[in-house]
Amino acid sequence: MKRKIILNLAMSLDGFIADVEGKYEWITGDGSHECDTKEAFTFDTFLDHVDTIVMGRKAFEVCDPKLFKDQHIIVATSGVRKDLEHVCFIAEDPVRHVNKLLEATGKDIWIFGGGILADAFIKADMIDEYIIGIIPVILGEGIPLFLGSHDPRHLHLKRYYMQEGIAILQYTRRQTEMTEGA
Repeated sequence: MKRKIILNLAMSLDGFIADVEGKYEWITGDGSHECDTKEAFTFDTFLDHVDTIVMGRKAFEVCDPKLFKDQHIIVATSGVRKDLEHVCFIAEDPVRHVNKLLEATGKDIWIFGGGILADAFIKADMIDEYIIGIIPVILGEGIPLFLGSHDPRHLHLKRYYMQEGIAILQYTRRQTEMTEGA
């Protein structure tokens, strides 16, 4: 089976993936279970299907790489850094680098963030699946998910979940787009 590139992240109701300081503490539910769906999105199940995580330098600096000990982490950065145990720092174009990974067999590839990195993959039309958690908060300002100025992407809602006021929407490319480009 072909590896998929999955953009999976959370955003505020007004479209931000991090606050102005690049922090994520606001990513929590509202504590209410009255609208929860029977089926729940589980992060561990998602991670079981991923062997590679791609993220920008700023996202790497605020995450705990120990949470992803079973995945290979690729960090896109313009600076030179020494690789760590399961972390590789690349200065080359991350889209080109990941495109090479698609030739090898393996599990799915997770585009973790940030906005500039995600935008590069959206513009290159490489995202196979979008899993977006909409957090019940309006930040007012921060780091946006979608930077704009790219061609429209028509998607199909494959699955949805509600958990503590968080709407988790799982989209794939519409079938017509997938077959037209084949």
